[in-house]
Formats: sequence, C-alpha cells, structure tokens
Amino acid sequence: MKIVNQNIQIDGIDKKILRALMEDARTPILEIARGVGISGAAIHQRLRKLEKSGLISGSKFVINPKVLGYTTMAFIGIYLDKAISNPEAVKQLQKIPEVLECHYTTGNWSIFCKILCKDNEHLMHVLNRDIQSITGVSRTETFISLNQQIDRQIKI
Repeated sequence: MKIVNQNIQIDGIDKKILRALMEDARTPILEIARGVGISGAAIHQRLRKLEKSGLISGSKFVINPKVLGYTTMAFIGIYLDKAISNPEAVKQLQKIPEVLECHYTTGNWSIFCKILCKDNEHLMHVLNRDIQSITGVSRTETFISLNQQIDRQIKI
C-alpha cells in the first residue's frame, strides 16, 4: 500500500527507511541500506526526496529534562479576553523558555500550552509572573501531568 500525499508517494522501502530513522536517527545509512536491500546511494537519494517533499523536517537529539532537574510538566488552558489578543499573547508566550508548545484551540480555551518546570514552585512562578501578566489573558486553568504514559510519533 502506498501513502499518497499532494507531492509525495512513499512505498515500502521508504517506510522501512523512515521506521529505522524514527527508531534511531543516528543509524548509519549503510546499516539501513543492508537491512532494506538497496545501496547507500539509493537511501541518500530517497532521503533527499523525502526531505524535499517536507515529510522529513529534520532530525534532533532528545534531551532528558529530568537530568536537568525539570520534573513538573503542566498543561495550561489560557482564556483571552478577546480573540484579537491571540497573536500578541503568543508572541509573549514565545519569550517564556518553559513554554514548549502552544496551540490555538477550539473549546473552552483560546490557547493551550505545554510547559516544563523544575517543580511546582517554579510552575507557580511562571504562571503568576509570566503567563498571567500577559495583556489579554483573563485567566488560566492548569493541569499537572503526573506521568507521561505514551510518547510516540505517527505510525508509518
């Protein structure tokens, strides 16, 4: 089965390459080539095609935040007084290093953020000093994650 997108078609070989790299982005190309049964040059060519299509947007090292002392993950629902406040609020949220993700959502909140703090006191400080002081923010609702039970990418 081929997955067809506007500009890209990926076949079984592409899927094998992607799965190997999603498992460990540092897997040597020649090791992937041996596993797939094609040349290293063919792997490079396919990767260039996938990057050019936008399907692959890069690779990165994953930092374990707990090693750095960041143990409190929280999700913040942010209520804005007006929808027009959104672009400016997002600009201000972007300046807060603890904010990892920011989503414009449907439902109760205008903005939903994922933040990472060292502890509950740090979280309280970020909420009171940084987030709730943003112009346009009328109130917030905070959910502390007790344990992340699933962490994955979309299945290929």
